[in-house]
Amino acid sequence: MNVLLISTYEMGRQPFGLASPAAWLREAGVEVRCLDLSIDSLNREAVQSADMVGFYVPMHMGTRMTVPIIEQVRRINPQAHLCCFGLYAPVNAAYLHGLGVDTVLGGEFEAGLISLVERLSVSSNGRTANGSTASKNGQLEPLISLDRQDFLVPDRNSLPTLDKYAHLISENERHLTVGYTEASRGCKHLCRHCPIVPVYEGHFRIVPRDIVLADIRQQVAAGAEHITFGDPDFFNGPGHAIPLIEALHQEFPDLTYDVTIKIEHLLKHAQHLETLKETGCLFITSAVESFDENILTIFDKRHTKADLETVLKLCREIDLLLVPTFVPFTPWTTLAEYRHFLAEIVR
Repeated sequence: MNVLLISTYEMGRQPFGLASPAAWLREAGVEVRCLDLSIDSLNREAVQSADMVGFYVPMHMGTRMTVPIIEQVRRINPQAHLCCFGLYAPVNAAYLHGLGVDTVLGGEFEAGLISLVERLSVSSNGRTANGSTASKNGQLEPLISLDRQDFLVPDRNSLPTLDKYAHLISENERHLTVGYTEASRGCKHLCRHCPIVPVYEGHFRIVPRDIVLADIRQQVAAGAEHITFGDPDFFNGPGHAIPLIEALHQEFPDLTYDVTIKIEHLLKHAQHLETLKETGCLFITSAVESFDENILTIFDKRHTKADLETVLKLCREIDLLLVPTFVPFTPWTTLAEYRHFLAEIVR
């Protein structure tokens, strides 16, 4: 069984969403090839030899960029079984099926990929025992799985090297090679604008500390000087996160990192901000989204503008950079509110 895994776009990072399933598939004895089309070209020979092609779709842009690739793959190898997996796969299932995708997997997708490959391996070319494709019989794997998985250390060996990806420019103008990992998935919050909510519905899953550290260890060996933790919220489980970064700092005292944490959690767990700073955190990304109290309520963000002011003060006191993200345009945004939004950013 030959499997080709394809990623189109993951914000300049080496795609975790290829490395993780590659480890699972290779452990199961499957021949796996990975293509990151943000760096590689679509390899015609790799497509022609694939029994199954899996497209990783972690975000909206990556999904849109996958559409023409699906069409190309279908033309090159019409017999291949096509699968889309990742956060944006289940919410776009009908659209993806309309493009000719056979299987769609969301949530904790690695086990689903193994199940699919084992089923397709009954006979050659992704055919089942009775000679029909799985899509004609209906997808047997769950569209969304939140089952707890026994995670494996991601296999990054067949991906482009870290120096090919985006770098972080430090305060002294040094270009740091950046690695990426995930210590948890999903989120226990239900913010109404968030794409994680329809898939995980308030659940999150912990990746064991030894797996995370092993993944970081191999990236440091490959040249990583900074690590981005891609958890939707690093403080969903501070009892997991804090011992992890303390262990990381003890092993790699010069390694820096960044995390994503919501304003609500930064306030609730403010006692851990100093630990973040001391263990090498350079900045915290936080989805502030708006300065308008009404929109914050509609989004169910669970923070206020005053909360943001408090968090900014706490971070600045210890020289820890807060990097806000915003949703500047909503159905409730007025011209006056947009002017206020810009003025507040300047202030």
